[in-house]
Amino acid sequence: MKMAWYSKKWVTVLLHILTWMCIFAIPFLIRTSYNNDPHKPPMDEGFLNFYIATRVLWVGFFYLNTFTLFPKFCTKKKFWIYIISQAVALYILSVSHWYAFKLFVKESPYDLANFFVFNTFTYFFILASSIAYYFILDKIKSDKLMQEKENAHLKTELSFLRSQVSPHFMFNVLNNMVALARKQSDQLEPSLIKLSSLMRYMLYETDEDRVALEKETEYLQSYIDLQQQRFGKNVAVNTSLKEIEGSYHIEPMLLIPFVENAFKHGTGLVENAQIDIELRAKNDVLYFYVRNKYNPLTKEEKDKTSGIGLTNVERRLSLLYGKNHTLLINKNDGWFTISLQLNLH
Repeated sequence: MKMAWYSKKWVTVLLHILTWMCIFAIPFLIRTSYNNDPHKPPMDEGFLNFYIATRVLWVGFFYLNTFTLFPKFCTKKKFWIYIISQAVALYILSVSHWYAFKLFVKESPYDLANFFVFNTFTYFFILASSIAYYFILDKIKSDKLMQEKENAHLKTELSFLRSQVSPHFMFNVLNNMVALARKQSDQLEPSLIKLSSLMRYMLYETDEDRVALEKETEYLQSYIDLQQQRFGKNVAVNTSLKEIEGSYHIEPMLLIPFVENAFKHGTGLVENAQIDIELRAKNDVLYFYVRNKYNPLTKEEKDKTSGIGLTNVERRLSLLYGKNHTLLINKNDGWFTISLQLNLH
């Protein structure tokens, strides 16, 4: 997955540099705003260099406390060691200030008391900011880890749901083959050839996260052909699967449960059995429509695999497409109808 531009390391470094520049420029902005005396000399170059050097030291203290001192001691409840480390850090900062003062401001004596007078607020501000920044980073890391775990869980669940489709589908198709064998039908051989092409698709194509919509449509058509060979004139099947405008991809084995369900519950003790299937894709939207007649007076005995199909596909649609799909299921006037609208992008 392509990393967002604001997540790149160089962007983070640049933002940190700009933030520190803004913070440490505040005294100069205040000095410019309130110092309207044109006769007052500008800040001495030595003091300016001293200010810049010591600000770099405070920045170093910020990152030292964020990434080393606080997580190593405070988060492990070694509070006394953390307090001692702060005292050592303050001592090093005071010595470094003295050395920088001697280096850049040679004409003035260095007063150690001034270090605490002018830097107490700076110390507590940097300390609090570094601790807050540590917790922000920790929260971001925890959220990212949680998201990765959730994504891994979803992928596992989707793989499981997809694996449920194949056995259920194969169970139905093999029943078709048995029926043709018992009838000693001439359609058995072409049916087996179609079955081999379906298995090839299931074994080699469905491992991908997305497949071309045309391939999924061919898969549906092959399945419908097998069912028509089984039922012959006992079921009127009307299909329209050719209206695809554009090149689209879809989750594999996503549409077949609706067609399976239509043949499973729209045949048998159904007068004038009829199944209508329509698929079209236009302007990045897939429209899929399946309806079948059913006998409302017949209460079917459900086998152990019954109900896997529609429950499965509803769950997969929810996981994969969320609000980018609309699924309507309706039973009315002897017709069972499903209507799926799917945003392909």
